Amino acid sequence: MTTRGVLYVHSAPRALCPHVEWAVAGVLGTRVNLDWIRQPAAPGTWRSEFSWQAEAGTASKLASALRGWHLLRFEVTAEPCPTAEGERYSCTPDLGIFHAVTGIHGDILIPEDRLRAALARSQQGETDLESEIAKLLGKPWDDELEPFRYAGEGAPVRWLHQVV
Repeated sequence: MTTRGVLYVHSAPRALCPHVEWAVAGVLGTRVNLDWIRQPAAPGTWRSEFSWQAEAGTASKLASALRGWHLLRFEVTAEPCPTAEGERYSCTPDLGIFHAVTGIHGDILIPEDRLRAALARSQQGETDLESEIAKLLGKPWDDELEPFRYAGEGAPVRWLHQVV
């Protein structure tokens, strides 16, 4: 069963760009040429977007291939398919990698055991519940990546509108 997804490289130093392409090609098993444009949020870095279609589980393989590279900021998403939930991976140099399971409408699905653990930590005074839930939703990653998500000059723009 196949799924579709998108790799968003939010910022990469120029010297790292070919290595990103090689890593993606290694996961997908085909030659990959990304269209790189300058990233205005971090001068001297580049950004790219790449839509892919492959077997379920490919998002995790892409995230694994790219994680740990210093100065690389990226996100990988995969749509749900009949055999797998959707996924979202976010990675920053400071925070490392975040993973979330997503539902059919893109909502983050938090497993019961993770919610119970967050509640237990807050009840024991280790942290407050609000910050625990923020981490489960990936808010620290969203906060760090948001300036890099805005499209620079010449970048494809996708406007997403919140539904209330």
